[in-house]
Parts: sequence; C-alpha cells; structure tokens
Amino acid sequence: MSLYPLFANLVGRRVLVVGGGSVGERKVLALHRAGALVEVGAPRITSALVRLVESGQITHRNGLFEDNWLDEDWLVIAATGDRVVNRQIAASAEARRLFVNVVDDAELSTFQVPAVVDRSPLTIAISTAGAAPVLARLVRERIESLFDASLGPLAALAARYRQRIRQRWPESGPRRRFLESMFSGKIAADLRRQRPLEAERELQNALQSATSAPARGSVALVGAGPGDPGLLTLNALRALNEADVILHDRLVSAEVLELARRDATFVEVGKQGGGAQTPQHQIHALMLEHAQAGRRVVRLKGGDPFVFGRGGEELEFLRANDIDYTVVPGITAAIACAAYAGIPLTHREHAQGVHFVTAHGRDSIDTLDWRALAAGRQTLAIYMGVGSLDRVAERLIAHGRAAGTAFALIENGSRERQRVIRGTLATLAECAALHGAQSPALLIVGEVAALADRLHWYGAAPLTARAVAVDALRAA
Repeated sequence: MSLYPLFANLVGRRVLVVGGGSVGERKVLALHRAGALVEVGAPRITSALVRLVESGQITHRNGLFEDNWLDEDWLVIAATGDRVVNRQIAASAEARRLFVNVVDDAELSTFQVPAVVDRSPLTIAISTAGAAPVLARLVRERIESLFDASLGPLAALAARYRQRIRQRWPESGPRRRFLESMFSGKIAADLRRQRPLEAERELQNALQSATSAPARGSVALVGAGPGDPGLLTLNALRALNEADVILHDRLVSAEVLELARRDATFVEVGKQGGGAQTPQHQIHALMLEHAQAGRRVVRLKGGDPFVFGRGGEELEFLRANDIDYTVVPGITAAIACAAYAGIPLTHREHAQGVHFVTAHGRDSIDTLDWRALAAGRQTLAIYMGVGSLDRVAERLIAHGRAAGTAFALIENGSRERQRVIRGTLATLAECAALHGAQSPALLIVGEVAALADRLHWYGAAPLTARAVAVDALRAA
C-alpha cells in the first residue's frame, strides 16, 4: 500500500484552492460540501465561483499565488494548469508541512483526492495513488451501481441507535448478527421503499423484544429486460447481488444470470408454449417456502413483471401470505425490441398510440377487441403470438386494417441472435413460415414497422418479404 487512507474532517477549517477554472471549481464545490472554509486564489474565476463569493460562501484572493496565502490553511490544492506555478505551490506547502494535492501530478502531491461514492454518512473512496485516475473513476461507477441511496439513511439510523444497540446486545457476536440482519433485512427494505418511520419502528421493536426475532424473508419481483444485460436497471443489479434464491424464467438470458450473486440458488421456473412448464401455483409455493425460511428471493422475469408477466397475481399471493415484497420494473420487450430494430413505437406522421396485447392461445385471441386494434394510425405490439400469426393477420384485415400494413417480427430482440423479418400484413404468416420464425419473438404491426428498413442499427438488416421469397427459391 503506497498511500495511507485517511478521511479528513475539514468542517470550519480553511482550505486553499489555487486556480479558478473549471477544475478548480470542481475542487471548491467538493470542499464546500464537506464544510471547509474555502478560499480560491486566481486572477480570474468561473461565474459559478463568482456567485459563491458574492453570496459569502467562499472567499477570493484576486491575483497570482504568493507564499503568504498559506499562512492559515490546513490543506492546499493546486489547480492552475501551470506546472511552474504548481511546483512553487507544492514547495511552499512542503516547507510549511501542509498536505498539497497538485491536480494530475502525483509527483508533486503529498495527498490524492480519491474518486468518491457518497452515501453520507457512508463514504467510499477509491484511489490508484495517482497512477490511473480514469481507472479509479471506472471502479467508482461500478460501486455506484451496487449500493443504492438508502445506505445513507441506514447508516444514520444505526448511528442514532448505536448506544441502545450496544446495551441490548453487549456481546459482540450477537450484536454483529443483529446489525447484519438490520443492514440486509426488513429495516433496510423499508428505507429502500421510502418508509423511514416503519424502518425505525421495526428497529425499536427489535430492541424491546426479549428474544431476537428470526430473520424475515422477502421477495423482489425483478424485470430482467429482453436479454441484453446492459438494459438491466441499477436496482435490478443490486437485487441480483443480494439474492439468496433466484427463481427465473426460461427467457432470462444467461448473460443476465451471470451478473447475479455467485452463491445464490438458481431455480428455473420457465414456461414455454407446447413445452415443459412450471405451474403458477408451484412458483407461488417456491416463493413462500424460501421467504418463510428467511431468504431473500428474487423472482426474475424477462421484460417487465407487470407486462404479461403475472406479476400482479404473484403480489396478491405474497400479500395474502404476509410476505414482504418489492418490485423492480424492467424494460419490457415491446420497447426494447422495437428500439433495437430501429422502430419508433410512436411517430408524428404514422402512429399516435400503442396497444400492448398478447396473442398466446386461442382463448386470448378470442377476447381481444379486434375492431379497436384494426384502427389506423396506431402501433400494435403483440406478445407471444408466433403460434397465432395467421389468425392475427386474418382478424386484423377482416376488421379493416389494410392488407398492405407493414409488420416486423423481431426474434431474440436485443440479443446476439436478433433477427427481424419484415413484410406486409397479408404475407405475415407466409413470411414467418418460410423463414421458420420461433419464439421468443415480438410482432410489431403498423406503419412505423417499415422504418426498420432504413433505421435499423443493431445486428443484420431486416429480412424483407422479397428476401424471404428469394431464400425459399434458392432452397428449392
């Protein structure tokens, strides 16, 4: 370890920043947030710094650096961009035994300003000893994705009750186990759900209890998106890294599962038309079993839990069984697949509305309002319809949608094997059959689907109806 990590209390202490440009401004703002009495020295300063000076929040030494500027300072930052001046500042600080940071110059610095993850009062600092600041920033971005904003209030709550926690559990072992459960259990979950009063009440109940309550399990319904792991939300990534058990659909990509906690228990509970299925009541039973055993369960669904994902049914079951739950939305297939195919779902010239519908099975098709769906100037995003494409096309045309309306059938949207088949509604079933279309696939119907021909950007260009016909002739 080439540097000794140190967190400095600068509240009410004077710190000098030499340099009034954009770099100096960033340093001043960070020091000001930390409570330091900041003085900026430079002939010219940015407009933001001028406003801070005029409001009395910082002071300004107008001119070139002089040694006496350091007379009452605790810390110095040189941000002039002039190595000669920066060397003078570093030498003057060294003579006065003051720590100095020279921006982007580790050789002249006696301390480094780290990349910071701020979850006050929790603060995480990352340093490469000045060797690779960009690497420190990349590490900070990764850590930012793992820890949500509720950690700050959680640390503050633990600090307020520190003495009472020590009195309740005077021995370190039981106290450590309680704190671990506090930081990962219901108290933390309540804060994450913006319920601070419930979190504090839970902590008070634990302190008053004669015995330590068993850990309560929980279930998070998490949307995994359509497959590209880059489309996971930060909250989804955090949930995957905290899970003890992950109940995942068949359509959740392997790349997404790779991002989960390595020692979690993975259980596939997928459904596939015409294939093996896990009944919904069995999924309910698994969630209940693991949650009642005190485990953190993630119910991981492709797309979004509340868009044809039966998330509402699962929440009703969890509520009925008094299981704590949270929901992490995901990017649903219609939005992601259309975007990856270069298709805007709405467009001023073509579509002022979007219908999300499912065509999974004859019963679903028979319940749809085909007259409304066949209206013009709107986009249809049809889920789970590969096995019903002929009936979808027939009914739309029968209820008034033009046979020449464009469609795009998007297989494996956002994934490495994405494929887009393009054509008109009259040829939908034929094109899909000729090209062997398979699920998972999303059907887009509407004028906007034709834009994929020239706006596509991901994977291969769309296969048009003509291209499909040529492929069939070649195969013959």
